[in-house]
Amino acid sequence: MISSAILRRVGASPSMLNSNSLEGITHSLQALVSSIPSFTSFPSSPTGASEPPTHRPAPMGLRSFSCSPSSSSMAGGNRFAGHGDPGYHATTILCVRKGGKVVLIGDGQVSQGSTIVKPNAKKVRRIGENVLVGFAGSAADGMSLVERLEAKLEEHPGQLVRAAVELAKQWRQDKALRFLQAELLVADETTTLTVSGNGDVLEPLGGVMAIGSGGLFAVAAARALIDLPDMDAHSIAFKSMKIASEMCVYTNNNFVIETHDSKEESQSP
Repeated sequence: MISSAILRRVGASPSMLNSNSLEGITHSLQALVSSIPSFTSFPSSPTGASEPPTHRPAPMGLRSFSCSPSSSSMAGGNRFAGHGDPGYHATTILCVRKGGKVVLIGDGQVSQGSTIVKPNAKKVRRIGENVLVGFAGSAADGMSLVERLEAKLEEHPGQLVRAAVELAKQWRQDKALRFLQAELLVADETTTLTVSGNGDVLEPLGGVMAIGSGGLFAVAAARALIDLPDMDAHSIAFKSMKIASEMCVYTNNNFVIETHDSKEESQSP
């Protein structure tokens, strides 16, 4: 015999069971099933209406977030520097051309997110005898692009513009290269160029050009100093980079400098 407590639980009356009718038993079983809570049911609101659960954000310490520069790069790479994105890489590389000299200078800071990992990396180097190159962005990507530029210069010796254009075309079209996160600043005795993954090969007007997160600061300072007669290319580049390092948190004052003669400037009166 079913106890009265169970009958009250399922909402059935004793008369339903005593009648031994199929209808009474069926009704009791249905009441018992309906009394079992559903795992997919929503909690009731104070008004009695059923409401879906609201999303509760995780505590701030557990949230994932991205800093402006990307998580791992020699030049403090940034996440804003992918294919099709003209964003800045977290470093500063500056080229100044004046008085028969061309100077390429870069800082040495290695950043991972908001942490300084290394203060004296070498991001500026010489290819062959007369080509200077600096890179901003991921270390592996930048060095890979420098090697590819060197290969293009071997195919087209003495033709920096053609080599840069061929590299930009390959960089843009190759499925593997198009995701490299870096940018190059190259210079020889007559030409200064930037090469990016967007397919851009740009030459500056006025002999001053820079890349990286502190590039705008360095260019502005160099342009302000370029007309001073008592400052040569080396002193302008050094002073401009010092100003950029004081304004850009991803640029330090451990500079690497490469210098080469500039035929175009040396032949001008």
